[in-house]
Amino acid sequence: MSPNTLTMSIPHQLSRAEAKRRLQEGIGQARRQHGALLSGLTESWEGDTLSFTFSAMGQTVSGQAFVEDQAVRVEMALPWMLAMLAGPLKHQIEQQGRQLLGHKP
Repeated sequence: MSPNTLTMSIPHQLSRAEAKRRLQEGIGQARRQHGALLSGLTESWEGDTLSFTFSAMGQTVSGQAFVEDQAVRVEMALPWMLAMLAGPLKHQIEQQGRQLLGHKP
Protein backbone atom coordinates (compact mmCIF):
# COMPACT_ATOMS: atom_id res chain seq x y z
CA MET A 1 0.00 0.00 0.00
CA SER A 2 1.42 3.38 -0.97
CA PRO A 3 1.83 6.05 1.69
CA ASN A 4 -0.72 8.82 2.08
CA THR A 5 0.35 12.40 1.65
CA LEU A 6 -0.46 14.95 4.31
CA THR A 7 -0.26 18.55 3.09
CA MET A 8 -0.73 21.81 4.90
CA SER A 9 0.09 25.48 4.52
CA ILE A 10 1.10 27.51 7.56
CA PRO A 11 0.83 31.27 6.97
CA HIS A 12 3.45 33.70 8.22
CA GLN A 13 4.36 37.39 7.92
CA LEU A 14 8.11 36.93 8.10
CA SER A 15 10.93 37.17 5.61
CA ARG A 16 11.90 33.83 4.07
CA ALA A 17 15.21 33.98 5.94
CA GLU A 18 13.49 34.48 9.31
CA ALA A 19 10.92 31.74 8.62
CA LYS A 20 13.76 29.37 7.69
CA ARG A 21 15.72 30.30 10.82
CA ARG A 22 12.70 29.60 13.01
CA LEU A 23 12.13 26.24 11.32
CA GLN A 24 15.75 25.29 11.98
CA GLU A 25 15.33 26.34 15.60
CA GLY A 26 12.09 24.34 15.84
CA ILE A 27 13.78 21.18 14.55
CA GLY A 28 16.42 21.48 17.25
CA GLN A 29 13.69 21.97 19.82
CA ALA A 30 11.81 18.89 18.53
CA ARG A 31 14.99 16.82 18.87
CA ARG A 32 15.35 17.89 22.50
CA GLN A 33 11.69 17.53 23.50
CA HIS A 34 10.62 14.48 21.48
CA GLY A 35 13.89 12.64 20.91
CA ALA A 36 12.53 9.48 22.54
CA LEU A 37 9.56 9.39 20.14
CA LEU A 38 11.25 10.68 16.97
CA SER A 39 14.21 8.54 16.11
CA GLY A 40 16.53 9.11 13.18
CA LEU A 41 15.44 12.69 12.57
CA THR A 42 17.44 13.96 9.59
CA GLU A 43 17.18 17.25 7.76
CA SER A 44 18.79 18.77 4.71
CA TRP A 45 18.26 22.18 3.16
CA GLU A 46 18.48 23.12 -0.49
CA GLY A 47 17.77 26.83 -0.74
CA ASP A 48 14.42 27.42 0.97
CA THR A 49 13.35 23.76 0.83
CA LEU A 50 13.76 21.44 3.79
CA SER A 51 13.78 17.68 3.22
CA PHE A 52 13.33 15.55 6.33
CA THR A 53 12.82 12.00 7.56
CA PHE A 54 12.14 10.51 10.96
CA SER A 55 10.71 7.40 12.53
CA ALA A 56 7.76 7.41 14.91
CA MET A 57 6.06 4.34 16.34
CA GLY A 58 8.33 2.19 14.18
CA GLN A 59 7.12 3.91 11.01
CA THR A 60 9.24 6.08 8.72
CA VAL A 61 7.90 9.48 7.70
CA SER A 62 9.47 11.62 5.00
CA GLY A 63 8.58 15.01 3.67
CA GLN A 64 9.48 18.48 2.60
CA ALA A 65 8.77 21.99 3.85
CA PHE A 66 8.82 24.78 1.29
CA VAL A 67 9.48 28.23 2.75
CA GLU A 68 7.47 30.65 0.61
CA ASP A 69 6.86 34.40 0.88
CA GLN A 70 3.67 34.18 2.95
CA ALA A 71 3.49 30.57 4.07
CA VAL A 72 5.41 27.39 4.75
CA ARG A 73 3.95 24.52 2.75
CA VAL A 74 4.53 21.09 4.27
CA GLU A 75 4.11 17.77 2.46
CA MET A 76 4.59 14.50 4.35
CA ALA A 77 4.33 10.92 3.14
CA LEU A 78 2.68 8.89 5.90
CA PRO A 79 2.72 5.10 6.07
CA TRP A 80 -0.72 3.56 6.44
CA MET A 81 -0.44 3.11 10.20
CA LEU A 82 0.20 6.82 10.79
CA ALA A 83 -2.19 7.85 8.02
CA MET A 84 -5.02 6.74 10.30
CA LEU A 85 -3.92 9.59 12.60
CA ALA A 86 -3.61 12.17 9.81
CA GLY A 87 -6.30 14.52 11.17
CA PRO A 88 -4.85 14.90 14.67
CA LEU A 89 -1.29 14.99 13.29
CA LYS A 90 -2.16 17.77 10.87
CA HIS A 91 -3.84 19.80 13.61
CA GLN A 92 -0.85 19.39 15.95
CA ILE A 93 1.71 20.32 13.25
CA GLU A 94 -0.30 23.37 12.15
CA GLN A 95 -0.70 24.55 15.74
CA GLN A 96 3.01 24.19 16.49
CA GLY A 97 3.91 25.76 13.14
CA ARG A 98 1.76 28.81 13.83
CA GLN A 99 3.43 29.25 17.22
CA LEU A 100 6.87 28.85 15.66
CA LEU A 101 6.20 31.27 12.79
CA GLY A 102 4.10 33.76 14.74
CA HIS A 103 5.37 37.23 15.48
CA LYS A 104 7.37 37.33 18.68
CA PRO A 105 6.65 40.36 20.88
